[in-house]
Amino acid sequence: MFLQTAKSTKPAIAANSTKTNSLTMKRTLLIAFAAATALLACQPAAPVASLPEYDGPKRPEWAASDNVYEVNVRQYTEEGTLKAFQSHLPRLAEMGVDILWFMPIQPIGVENRKGELGSYYSISDYTAVNPNFGTLEDFQSIVNQAHELGMKVILDWVANHTSFDHVWVTERPEFYTKDDEGNFPIVAIDNDGNPTDWTDVADLNYEAPGMREAMIAEMDWWIANAGIDGFRCDVAGFVPIDFWNTAITTLRANNGPLFMLAEWEDPALIEAGFNAVYGWEFHHIMNEVAKGHKSVSAIAEYAAKCDTVWPTETMKMYFNTNHDENSWNGTVEERMGDLGNAMYILASMMKRSFPLIYSGQEAGLNHRYPFFSKDTVGLDWSKSHAQSDFFAQMLALKHKHQALFNGELGYDMALEIDTATNSMRIWRGEEGETDEVIAIFEFSEVPGDFEAPENFDLVIEVKGAQIWASKLD
Repeated sequence: MFLQTAKSTKPAIAANSTKTNSLTMKRTLLIAFAAATALLACQPAAPVASLPEYDGPKRPEWAASDNVYEVNVRQYTEEGTLKAFQSHLPRLAEMGVDILWFMPIQPIGVENRKGELGSYYSISDYTAVNPNFGTLEDFQSIVNQAHELGMKVILDWVANHTSFDHVWVTERPEFYTKDDEGNFPIVAIDNDGNPTDWTDVADLNYEAPGMREAMIAEMDWWIANAGIDGFRCDVAGFVPIDFWNTAITTLRANNGPLFMLAEWEDPALIEAGFNAVYGWEFHHIMNEVAKGHKSVSAIAEYAAKCDTVWPTETMKMYFNTNHDENSWNGTVEERMGDLGNAMYILASMMKRSFPLIYSGQEAGLNHRYPFFSKDTVGLDWSKSHAQSDFFAQMLALKHKHQALFNGELGYDMALEIDTATNSMRIWRGEEGETDEVIAIFEFSEVPGDFEAPENFDLVIEVKGAQIWASKLD
């Protein structure tokens, strides 16, 4: 069992606990999937009539060696629009990006809004585009061009809660959790029934008849109308796991093998159909190692535990930053000092790794984006940054070497540590295969004893890490 900090501002919750509906109701995981009519916010989406069978692949073929790039539309450009972001698509494709994950692009609620512009995750209409970002046609154009460039697009999906002024509050009040006195909507609650500090969002009730069907229909609308390739699901562990099984099965039956990423860390979500989960625990270990608060033994212990817990097909999204970490806990440099690139290499070398790059890292992002307002510092996109070359090399390495592929397609991992020098060696390879990748890490000022491998090419070297790769034909 892992303790899960789903967002930096949310209390740590046991990943496999069951969310309760305040003091009077429990959210059951045993709801039958029945026919219903989905009442949608602005644009109609067809309701899901029944649960079809799906015998196709869970993982799309294109996800074998893919990486993911998180797009923060508001902060990406001075304009903060979809059209302004679209001009970056060719550059991202050239860098080697495979999957574009867009933080929510829907309209943001006004009631109880935090800050000037509000949180992306306080959605007032599931099937519309935030007018501050642009139009549905703008997003469709991005998806089409991304596909032409060989990239895929997934959309952030917030299934646990809506804004307090979502149309469902008045038109489908039964979709919302009530308190002991029957008041609704109430602020989003955690899996123990305690209110979160997300005071701008209202908790959804997955026991309500028709609610699950309506949510699935809203998700399906984006595939039908924008052609997206899957979803990143916000605080997925706060939503009943059997809902995810139903939703993912239904969406894949309708649309083929979509890619599904869960912001949570529970093997049950892989069993429910998700392709990838967050690597929160490992991220926090990397922070602690970089600060000198933990040694390489913590990395070895984590790797050993993963081998006993996770299904072979699991993809773990590892990262040295993302939108939560950057805004709430600090920049890569604040948390990891001059070992940020070494930690990205470590994240990429781990078995099951599915590496993330956050908006602007390749441009040398070294300030915190505000979460509820427009960034006034900005990024200089007019010239190439050394970090762009670093990430391009890392992504190319993963594409070229099957040893680093995703899930069960990647090769075995052997990890050796030297606690005396806080150094480490990771080997990725497989018996009978010539493709091998070796990384050597030194996380202290004391030189380690791991020697450079013979007959390998030194392909990447940064402060605290070197990568060596076998010579391929």
